Amino acid sequence: MFDDIPTVTLPSGKSVPALGIGTWNMGDSKNEMPKEIAAIRKAIELGMTVVDTAEMYADGRSEEVVGEAIKTLRDDVFLVSKVYPHNASAQGTIEACERSLKRLGTDCLDLYLLHWRGSYPLKETVSAFEKLRDDGKIKDWGVSNFDTDDMEELFSVENGSNCAANQVLYNLSRRGPEYDLLPWCQSHGVPLMAYSPIEQGRILSNHELIRIAKAYQATPAQVALAFLLELDGVMPIPKSSNAERVTENRGAPELEITDEDWAALDAAFPPPVKKTALAML
Repeated sequence: MFDDIPTVTLPSGKSVPALGIGTWNMGDSKNEMPKEIAAIRKAIELGMTVVDTAEMYADGRSEEVVGEAIKTLRDDVFLVSKVYPHNASAQGTIEACERSLKRLGTDCLDLYLLHWRGSYPLKETVSAFEKLRDDGKIKDWGVSNFDTDDMEELFSVENGSNCAANQVLYNLSRRGPEYDLLPWCQSHGVPLMAYSPIEQGRILSNHELIRIAKAYQATPAQVALAFLLELDGVMPIPKSSNAERVTENRGAPELEITDEDWAALDAAFPPPVKKTALAML
């Protein structure tokens, strides 16, 4: 039913859909919760079963929204959450994970990420991740906002090469990862999760993106997502609290864009020609 959604393969060999849903800013308003829950459920219904959240989002309320949304759908979901850097000590990581599990109403995360680098040594956080996995509280662990040098350092520590994903800011207007980070991750079998894949809507007014979208009877957002889905090992996780918008996002894998139009997008959003620092939002 969902054969047109590309998949990415984790180091464990597990395949997951390359298109999911993010939940940043969900949980900020109780009035919005029914819409947010409906959007998450629509994504799952349409095969976009990677659901990404974090303890940081709305001080944990995003996890509560996700927990409510997946209450009867847990087995269908690839569930991702993240630990704050200031919680990422040996014991703090375990305690943060247990709080996230409680808010999410589950006993195991599919993927648990270090949200960004902090003051705790990577070997300490990795050791905690490995314990969580051994204890059955997570199936895999990874990182977020790690640049190439961070990934190399991570792989130099004991068990660091068990990293299952790196989630970074990546979209048509933020193509810096293509210079060295994406090739590094591809060569090491580490999927790259792309957050803010439409730059929170800011790129959707680009004239060339609009022109190409019209040529395919598509939306600019669909084309922007299709760009990322064309790349090996890249998983865009667009956030939407609107079920109709989620359905629109689901149409991105169906687009068959010509080489000529990809070249036009490259002209409008040039790929990097030198190393730049990894951007964050």
